[in-house]
Amino acid sequence: MMSQMPQLSACPSCEWPLESGDRFCGACGYDLSALPPRPDDHPTIALSSPAAGHDGVDRPVGPEPAGAGTPAAAAAPAEPRGTESGGVPLPPQQPPTGSPVSPASGVRFDRPPEPEEYPLQAPDPRVADLSAPGGEPTLCVACRAGRVDSDGYCENCGHAQPRERDHMEQVCGPLAAVSDRGLRHHRNEDAFGIGHTALPDGSPASVAIVCDGVSSATRPDDASYAAARAASESVLAALPRGTHPQQALHEAIVAASHAVNALAAEPATAREHAPHQNAPACTIVGAVVTSGLLVVGWVGDSRAYWIPVDRSSAPARLTEDDSWAAQMVAAGLMNEAEAYADERAHAITGWLGADAYELDPHTASFKPDRPGVVVVCTDGLWNYAEGAQEMAEAVPADADRHPLHSARVLVGHALDGGGHDNVTVAVVPFPAVSQGAGSA
Repeated sequence: MMSQMPQLSACPSCEWPLESGDRFCGACGYDLSALPPRPDDHPTIALSSPAAGHDGVDRPVGPEPAGAGTPAAAAAPAEPRGTESGGVPLPPQQPPTGSPVSPASGVRFDRPPEPEEYPLQAPDPRVADLSAPGGEPTLCVACRAGRVDSDGYCENCGHAQPRERDHMEQVCGPLAAVSDRGLRHHRNEDAFGIGHTALPDGSPASVAIVCDGVSSATRPDDASYAAARAASESVLAALPRGTHPQQALHEAIVAASHAVNALAAEPATAREHAPHQNAPACTIVGAVVTSGLLVVGWVGDSRAYWIPVDRSSAPARLTEDDSWAAQMVAAGLMNEAEAYADERAHAITGWLGADAYELDPHTASFKPDRPGVVVVCTDGLWNYAEGAQEMAEAVPADADRHPLHSARVLVGHALDGGGHDNVTVAVVPFPAVSQGAGSA
């Protein structure tokens, strides 16, 4: 009964303002008559320090048409010996981190206590079919009985239906990417951009950009989208002009940073409602694959892995996290087990955003001597397959021939593990190279 319902000023799920007599939240469709304990959403956090790179946040990007104007996928080599910008060898592998910024410490913590599952979860992308064949009305994914109205709500139970960004897939030439909201978050704050183009000599190049929004900041979904779009467009425009892939990826990260910074220039009225919010922020990781060359670039804790087709060869992680735990291990203050057991382990020290410190894009290049695939992903995936060998075991054996299927399998792996975060992954095949090519 309406008279028995508690009067709330805001939705206990998403904090959308409510009016007297509302039975369901107008933003997320939350059933206000149930009033279960409010779930906590766990955002990505960033930890900044003068010596660390910044501007890390991931956001999902919707699919864009394939072609020279679309971001291309990147690949990584087997047993790579990479060099970072300036010829500096990559440091030893370190554990991941990521989270929002604390005003007092300058650290962003991306691993708050795990929340309860939201009343309406995104449908499992491996089994759900949201299409309405023959123009028939779409059925509600929650009650499976009511019709969905033009505003996206069920006419029977009132639940809001999954949004476009809740689950996205894209195939672009030889590469593919999938992004999913996961099972705990109320929205998808990841984004990706993939594409392929041709170099001046006519040889192909693939590009993949993946971004993860910092949940503790305002508008993390906008930040990841803006970063992924800006970076992918920058790389795809630079490569045909003859820009070296490593330089092109560095410039793309800078362009992504500018795009995220621009989001902080909000009207004064917007700040009045949330004066203590951090500026939009996200992490970024990208890969460029050309004939015989693999380049990766990143800021934050999103990662790239190299998985060889021949599984008797060793897989490798190609990126090093900008995180508190990684810094502790690198400084010799803790071993990996101690650092990652600490509650600050998943705080990121680098991100893209107006409140980041000095932008410090990392890039590294490799020359794989065998075919394989590059897995470019957010921590929503690697949390369930952190080590290179664990990731290799999760990647299907035919990933080089079926990248979309493989990306779906990897998203499913994360959902089966709990789906506590948004999940985004791009799978970029690295073709066999001519004899004589070796590791960089």
